[in-house]
Amino acid sequence: MTIRILVADDQHLVRAGFRMVLSAESDMEVVAEAADGASALSLAREKRPDVCLVDIRMPPPDGLEVTRRLAGGGRPGAPKVVVVTTFDLDEYVYTALSNGASGFLLKDAGPALLTEAVRAAVRGDAMVAPQITLRLLQHFTKARRRGAAEPAEPLTDREEEVIQGIARGLTNPEIAAELYIAPSTVKTHLGSVQAKLGLRNRVEVAAWAFRSGRVE
Repeated sequence: MTIRILVADDQHLVRAGFRMVLSAESDMEVVAEAADGASALSLAREKRPDVCLVDIRMPPPDGLEVTRRLAGGGRPGAPKVVVVTTFDLDEYVYTALSNGASGFLLKDAGPALLTEAVRAAVRGDAMVAPQITLRLLQHFTKARRRGAAEPAEPLTDREEEVIQGIARGLTNPEIAAELYIAPSTVKTHLGSVQAKLGLRNRVEVAAWAFRSGRVE
């Protein structure tokens, strides 16, 4: 399957650089470019990309609002959004992920991380730049006092183990190797966890694990 991508950034050189990196991948195609939020929303409706790479600071609406309108609410068929920005302010990270983003990268992340973030979004995973992850988890730990809703249906022991792995930042193959099960089985357990908790991606699962006190 070819992953259809929309790039939204107000800087032409950034858009050109992303297009060059992504177009070099055999499974990716940049189907549209936008220089502002309004164009990004319009082109997303017209081109129906699988993934949108969105900058935060661009002519209105900004990238955070674009993310909310495109990915918020978990609508069927909605594109995945990966925020790629120069600014790693904590409030931007938290708001982007709360608005439904499937990833948060800095523009200096490099081609490998950029392409992996796109593929992760399509898989239903979420990728956050490594330098941001620790701060993000610290934020979730501080937020623990607000508590976390318990699942309507109890989690199995295996699902709890998968949650622990996700909260530690492990990939599905890494969790599989640790638990001596198949990666496809990990994916099945993760899907069950998300359904029971009403969560959309791995980042939300990790956040829930910290808020609920399951991870120190």
